[in-house]
Amino acid sequence: MKYVIIGGDAAGMSAAMEIVRRDKQAEVTTLDKGHIYSYGQCGLPYVIAGRIPSTDNVIARSVDTFRKKYGIDAKTGHNVTNIDSEAKTVSGIVLETDESFHISYDRLLIATGANPIFPNFEGSDLAGIHTLKTIPDTKAILNDLNDSVKQVTIIGGGYIGLEMAESIAELGKKVRIIQLGNQLADIFDEDMAELIHEEARQNGIELIFNEEVKGFKGKDHVQTVVTDKGEYETDFVLAAIGVKPNTNFLDGTGMHMTPKGAILVNPYMETSLENVYAAGDCASHFHRIKQKDDYIPLGTTANKQGRIAGMNMAGGANTFKGIVGTSVVKFFHLTLGRTGLSEKEADELGFDYEVHKQKAKDIAGYYPGNQEMQLKLIYEKKTQKLFGAQIIGGNGVDKRIDVFATALYHEMTLNDLLDLDLAYAPPFNGVWDPIQQIAKRKS
Repeated sequence: MKYVIIGGDAAGMSAAMEIVRRDKQAEVTTLDKGHIYSYGQCGLPYVIAGRIPSTDNVIARSVDTFRKKYGIDAKTGHNVTNIDSEAKTVSGIVLETDESFHISYDRLLIATGANPIFPNFEGSDLAGIHTLKTIPDTKAILNDLNDSVKQVTIIGGGYIGLEMAESIAELGKKVRIIQLGNQLADIFDEDMAELIHEEARQNGIELIFNEEVKGFKGKDHVQTVVTDKGEYETDFVLAAIGVKPNTNFLDGTGMHMTPKGAILVNPYMETSLENVYAAGDCASHFHRIKQKDDYIPLGTTANKQGRIAGMNMAGGANTFKGIVGTSVVKFFHLTLGRTGLSEKEADELGFDYEVHKQKAKDIAGYYPGNQEMQLKLIYEKKTQKLFGAQIIGGNGVDKRIDVFATALYHEMTLNDLLDLDLAYAPPFNGVWDPIQQIAKRKS
């Protein structure tokens, strides 16, 4: 059986490893246009901050390891430009030689990930303007963030924008964030985002809201960011506007896609084309609360979907159970956690819901070192079934958001939270966990 996988990172190599474990006669070929396989993209901002010493530290397995230890034909510098599902071939260009290649398959996985969104701004070809997605991106940023850089401008206030604002500020640079909308981290509701704004300002981050970037000025190097309302001097620009599925090469194949350009997959990770699977940041993600396909690209989801795709390509019948939209990020002294639906999403879906907010301590209030967190809970008005949670605070946010995520997966109610047998000792928790405190007030 010939297996071909397009993409050499989280989803692609999770699938490849499942195939070689399950099919000892498998011929596995992986194709990636880059030269580095299987690395932790989420760790890259911390390489820039210096907390992780080198990009080498975020590489899980080298290309040679896949080749020599696991027998995978891991090709680099291979840019796939077309698939032919009737002929069962993939074709493209070897970037270093400009030669074309054609490879046949029995089963194909598309795991091409996502690309940073970067509009065709005027002046975007100037030096000093960057995006962050890959290890080469990281090295280019580190090379440009020299002592001459005093002022950095970040376009976009999502997770990458926040993480990079913190990392660059730690290098002693002045940091400005320009955001098209009226808040940072718009996966949080506006009332919770105010806590993020306060933390940003306390750490010297300049926030510019409700302005649209139109372009850049400079001679050879960027010197000015131009918006619809003004101009801002800068020495360096990071565009962190978001990502989009890397699926343009599938135009004309007849592949069923979402409006955002992600490949539609069923629970077995199969696409609309026979013997073609997709997984990760290029694919759709079924949302258990919304009960429909969504697009929330995260490394955790990519690894899970890739694993299931590989199992099924090798003859299994396993299903992806879906996501509930869980994420967490460090921002200076805060931890930002969320899962399920925000108020905005619940409104869009027409759900009849209620909201409760409460402050709580991460550990026993009398124990030294306790820290405050702000919790926000969204639940169905009639049944008190949980819809979503947002928590912002210091220590212990990740623990609680994971409990909420588990509760959402199992369709629990406020009353169900009170019955959970959660760990308690004063250095770790209060006798009533914060999630039970908020449930007790409303159930």
